[in-house]
Amino acid sequence: MAPHLKANTADRILDVAERLVQTKGFNGFSYADISAELGVQKASLHHHFQTKAILGTTVISRHRTRFLGALAEIDAAGSDAPTKLNAYTKLYADVLRKRRMCLCGMLAADFETLPKPMRDGVVEFFAANEVWLAGVLESGRKKKTLRFAGTAAATAAFLLSSLEGAMLVARSFGGVAKFESVVRKVLTELMD
Repeated sequence: MAPHLKANTADRILDVAERLVQTKGFNGFSYADISAELGVQKASLHHHFQTKAILGTTVISRHRTRFLGALAEIDAAGSDAPTKLNAYTKLYADVLRKRRMCLCGMLAADFETLPKPMRDGVVEFFAANEVWLAGVLESGRKKKTLRFAGTAAATAAFLLSSLEGAMLVARSFGGVAKFESVVRKVLTELMD
């Protein structure tokens, strides 16, 4: 098989696995689901990703890389802190609009049942988000475009937790409106 076809198959597997995690959770799908959707043998899946744990770890790594790339794009736009926070929350809203959940948020629900490399990947994803958010928050406080009590790190953890929780509740209501309502409330508190 040509190398580009191998990569294409691996990417397709990762795409389907990511969507399934975001809609059903890691424990809610199997290789049989991916095989049926892609029309490939399960042996082909195992050729690319020997185990579901390896597949899951790869999905997390790819997702983290893409998400951190999106944060770098937000930074590169050179906007002020409030604009960056709005762009950040839009990343979450866009996922909800696709009727999906945050990948690592879904994995956090399965956390105790995940293999250690996957648990580590989830923690690393959230930690990287909190570090980025804390930097934005601190910058906004210094420039007096944001205000909050306590440390930027604690506020970043609160903001991330609020977004993840708001996604879960909004999913229950079947739309993004509930999420956007929470986002407006949280951001208004930071910008007043």
